[in-house]
Amino acid sequence: MAKQLWKPGNMLYPLPAVMVSVADAKGRPNIITLAWVGTVCTNPPMVSISVRPERYSYPILRDTGEFVINLTTKELTYATDYCGVKSGRDVDKFKEMKLTPIPGQHVKAPLIEESPVNIECRVRQVLELGSHDMFLADVLAVHVDEKYMDEKGKFHLEKSEPIVYSHGDYLTTGELLGTFGYSVKKK
Repeated sequence: MAKQLWKPGNMLYPLPAVMVSVADAKGRPNIITLAWVGTVCTNPPMVSISVRPERYSYPILRDTGEFVINLTTKELTYATDYCGVKSGRDVDKFKEMKLTPIPGQHVKAPLIEESPVNIECRVRQVLELGSHDMFLADVLAVHVDEKYMDEKGKFHLEKSEPIVYSHGDYLTTGELLGTFGYSVKKK
């Protein structure tokens, strides 16, 4: 197999495509679409988001130190893209995309009701890294849509048809290939 050598770059794809909701000091909400989002730690539960300083939501994140990560679905693909290419300086994304803001329990940033999972976060540290700054945040609460719960209390995110982002494309996640530990499970 032949391999091409490319210059250093970010090739960790696919990534979750999420809508991050914020609210400024006056309570005006906005949504920014991000793919540079990740798990940082289990205990304490922490996540990171990376945002370019020129983005409209950036100073809101710096000033308030709060946000909500809203997972996206096949049904939310259009809104996910729109909220990533339109600026909150110019449009009310909740209104334009007919998304429903609902109050969180711990932050002033709204949750997006149509999202199957909403993760309330408070910024712990901002790392200025170059083209993007990374916001390291504590997870304060996780909200899950009950329609994806089974009778045993297991949450089935796959039933929401989550989407991922890869090299400019939005894709649905595929079929189940295995579960954690299946490679060493006794038959």
